[in-house]
Amino acid sequence: MKAWQYDEYGDVNVLKLSSDVPVPTINDDQVLVKVVAAALNPVDFKRRQGYIIATDSPFPIIPGHDLAGIVVKVGSNVKSLKEGDEVYGDVMERALAEPKQFGTLAEYVPVDEKLLALKPKNLDFLQAAAIPLAIETAYEGLERAGFSEGKSILVMNGAGGVGSFAIQLAKHVFGASKVAATSSTGKIELLKSLGADVAIDYTKENFEDLPDKYDVVYDCVGQPEKAVKAVNETGVAVSITGPIPEPGFDFVLTANGSMLTKLGPYLESGKLKVLVDPKSPYPFNKVKEAFTYLETHRATGKIIIYPIP
Repeated sequence: MKAWQYDEYGDVNVLKLSSDVPVPTINDDQVLVKVVAAALNPVDFKRRQGYIIATDSPFPIIPGHDLAGIVVKVGSNVKSLKEGDEVYGDVMERALAEPKQFGTLAEYVPVDEKLLALKPKNLDFLQAAAIPLAIETAYEGLERAGFSEGKSILVMNGAGGVGSFAIQLAKHVFGASKVAATSSTGKIELLKSLGADVAIDYTKENFEDLPDKYDVVYDCVGQPEKAVKAVNETGVAVSITGPIPEPGFDFVLTANGSMLTKLGPYLESGKLKVLVDPKSPYPFNKVKEAFTYLETHRATGKIIIYPIP
């Protein structure tokens, strides 16, 4: 099969497109998925740069967490999926503790059954690939922060993959009383369209100096010192980018397909919208260009690779 892989750490130039990679085998609890579309995430390039060298899998590594595709083979213990099912998911259950050698930037990938869900019928493969890691991270962060109906939230980088879902989940699933979010000038209207009641242009205002304080501050940027300044006296800040002072905590997603299944009705009804960067999709042979763009941190929503191949 064709696959992107690397056998040393470094910048985008360590990525090589191979056409003779053996199709992976599956175990009894896995399915083999023909990948139709994949999404890129910051964790993909951080891994390639050697950030998780202590726990990483052996080389060569095929990068990629998110996929949407079709089940083509089913392990003997698999109960809920069958050949021909259209599925989506994040294939790395514990991305930092147990990164897998076989990611989604390949024609085929073995995936644990529990990490997948049936693709929402109203979304195409390209849209579905944009969802899993981002929506699962946004949801788990809100749950861990004890977010609930009537609470207020500030989302830092509301135009990004996780941030765009954090706004929508807080508003439409959890029932927030007030949703604020930050972005650059050109993305303010986008924040409002996603459900933000207050859209803050971080190029013009320092959100941490404003009088409003929040029950939850969700840091999707990596500005922990600022995040905790916007928390109210009983609130908490949550970070997905690393350590954060009190009253804050950081976490790393534990991926699971049941979360996608639970949120499926909100996606199918259109209450939750998928944000795909306007430059997407990138064709399979342009993965290096796609990563180069992702690493500028200027993307709006998710960067998608489609079709594969």
